[in-house]
Amino acid sequence: MSTVSGTDTPREIPISLQHSLEPPPRLVRFLAMAAGLSVAPLYYSQPMLGALAADIGATPRTIGMVPMLAQLGYAFGILLLAPLGDRFDRRSVILAKAAALCAALMMSALAPSIGLLLAASLFTGMAATLAQDIVPAAATLAPDMHRGKIVGNVMTGLLLGILLSRVVSGLVAEHFGWRAMFAAAAVSVAAVGLLAKQVLPRFAPTTSLSYGSLLRSLLTLWQRHSALRRATVAQALISVGFSAFWSTLAIMLRDAPFHLGSAAAGAFGIAGAAGALFAPLAGRMADRRGPHRVALAGTGLAVVSFAAMALGPLFSVHGQLALLAVCAVGFDLGAQVTLISHQTIVYGTDASARSRLNAVLFVGMFIGMAIGAGAGGLLYAQWGWTAVTGLATISAAAALGVRLWSIVR
Repeated sequence: MSTVSGTDTPREIPISLQHSLEPPPRLVRFLAMAAGLSVAPLYYSQPMLGALAADIGATPRTIGMVPMLAQLGYAFGILLLAPLGDRFDRRSVILAKAAALCAALMMSALAPSIGLLLAASLFTGMAATLAQDIVPAAATLAPDMHRGKIVGNVMTGLLLGILLSRVVSGLVAEHFGWRAMFAAAAVSVAAVGLLAKQVLPRFAPTTSLSYGSLLRSLLTLWQRHSALRRATVAQALISVGFSAFWSTLAIMLRDAPFHLGSAAAGAFGIAGAAGALFAPLAGRMADRRGPHRVALAGTGLAVVSFAAMALGPLFSVHGQLALLAVCAVGFDLGAQVTLISHQTIVYGTDASARSRLNAVLFVGMFIGMAIGAGAGGLLYAQWGWTAVTGLATISAAAALGVRLWSIVR
């Protein structure tokens, strides 16, 4: 494969060449960086919720709707917008969404009230589906025998974007305020759009379906592929616990006995980021050992890690923080290994519908994330941190059950 960099006429990559030519490493690195910076805006708010609520005058229950609406917007955006990558040149779709995401982040930075911030969060989530055009682009450019590896490399960038976003936003909010964080995010996304225009090739559409038919085909794909259904349900379940933890962590750490601020909450992203570094290894394992076995191992690790958080009351304050960090590494690694495996399974079912297959998988995943964010906040307000960890453990155990059922069948 060859690309034309630094011009406005990048070369189109026909489908027939995408099974033998591996994309250049610099293009894979760009895709990984772009995926991370595009998805990070979904999570910048989480470590800042305590400071944000105090500054904008919102209750803990209301402020919990900021990450929830971002996740819901992402799910709706994937459903309504991600399938366009099969119908149109994916490069053009990426450029349009980068511009929309930049505008939504500036809207957040300037929001004078909680109502406008909630609306901006919803729009941010929809535009951040830019990341879900980048990952299928990597899968399309990858040869069949190395698809797991290349998708894993790009997903490392995406997952690091998710996890390190909390570290960055916690530090920026602590020293410069939450509005500065959203403004800086807008600048980073603008940079992604400008670079994408220079380095991305054009992609030949894989279908000529109308928009309505394209959306209806999502249901057809769901009905046709049992592997897609199992992967989506399992990933949604594991995402409930993942989101419940990260959406309530900052609020929990501000309360007794910890009394810690946004920077400390964000620092837990470093622990989670350690798990993201294993994403390329997960992709290679999926190529060699089969993605179904690797997905089973990932869900099992998530169950154990979530359950171990129940041991917190047995330790001192410092011991509890250490336990939370260890468990964050474990369940983040488990969730990410599972996601890489599920993507490898899904992308292999129909090469002409990768954007739509990806849309189905991630709609399920982010519905789970939204449920986890909303339920986590309610459970913490009503029954405390123990209820949050209980929800996470039960949902991950249900995901493990789905994976075991797929093997039995």
